[in-house]
Amino acid sequence: MKYSKIFQYAYLVFAALFIYDAIAKYINTGNIEYPSILLGALAIFMFFFRNKFSKKFQNKDNSN
Repeated sequence: MKYSKIFQYAYLVFAALFIYDAIAKYINTGNIEYPSILLGALAIFMFFFRNKFSKKFQNKDNSN
């Protein structure tokens, strides 16, 4: 289970990198980088999704 926690927070790191990339490219070129924004949003979604299901499985294991 420790590895799943590490990968959960890795999603947040990748989200920050993709959002930073989108902002940097927007400042430099003036173009909106939709793929970077979408990947950042997907990484944030995956963090919360994985967090919810890890808590769900943890509760399931504790109840037995």
